[in-house]
Formats: sequence, structure tokens, C-alpha cells
Amino acid sequence: MRPQQTSLALPLPEIPPKRYFAIGEVSELCAVKPHVLRYWEQEFPQLKPVKRRGNRRYYQQDDVQMVRRIRSLLYEQGFTIGGARLRLKESLRLVVPVPKVVMPPANTPQQSLPQVPSPASVAARGKTSKAELTRMRADLEAALKLLDR
Repeated sequence: MRPQQTSLALPLPEIPPKRYFAIGEVSELCAVKPHVLRYWEQEFPQLKPVKRRGNRRYYQQDDVQMVRRIRSLLYEQGFTIGGARLRLKESLRLVVPVPKVVMPPANTPQQSLPQVPSPASVAARGKTSKAELTRMRADLEAALKLLDR
């Protein structure tokens, strides 16, 4: 008869609003021993604590959250080290913001942008009149309105 496996999903304490945490504090906050944290630093490139005097490690808020994610993947979800590394790499790839291209709806009629004189043609003519500058500004504002849709 196999002994019942206890869940490692212990309620972890809230992360205090500090800038830096020593390895012992992170160990307590994440329910992981310090030697395991040092090993995970070698295995997971996403985990990079700041090292200061005497090679002392100082973890930041993001590092503590990353340790908790790694702990969850390994202990609660049953991933191997390699599987957890891949899962973290995939999740970080998904977090990187992708520039959003806004296209006009397909059912709206295409309007042509107003014709704006090129800077070379304006410079060739010399001075630009106030009326022409006002018209150019109105044309540019109309173009902006079309682009904002």
C-alpha cells in the first residue's frame, strides 16, 4: 500500500513590499531550501539574483515570483527541470508585447488621403503663405482622423 502523497500547494506567505531579499528570506517565502535556489539559478536562465559583496545573492520581487513559478511547475504540476525550463521560455515568449497593426474595417469605403505638397516643392517656391500653411494643417488633421479610425 502506497502512502498518500501530500500536496505541496501550501499557502505561501505574501511577498512583503521590499526591494531586495536575502536567500534565506526567499527560502522561507517560497518554501524551498537555499541549496535548491542556488541549483535553480544554474538551471533556469530567467532566475538571476543580484550578486553583491562576497558573492551574496539578493533577490528582487520578480525573482521571488519566478522562484514561486518554478516551484509550482516542478513540485505541484510535476514537470521535470527541462520541461519547466521550456514552459517558462514559452510563457516569456508570449509575454513579449507584439506591435498591434490596426487595419480599417473591410466594409468601410477607402478614402484617399489629401494631397500634401512635398517639402522640396514648398522649398522651391520660397515663402509659404499663411493661407497655404492653414490648408496644409487642415489636410494633415484630416489625414490623422483617417488614420485614427
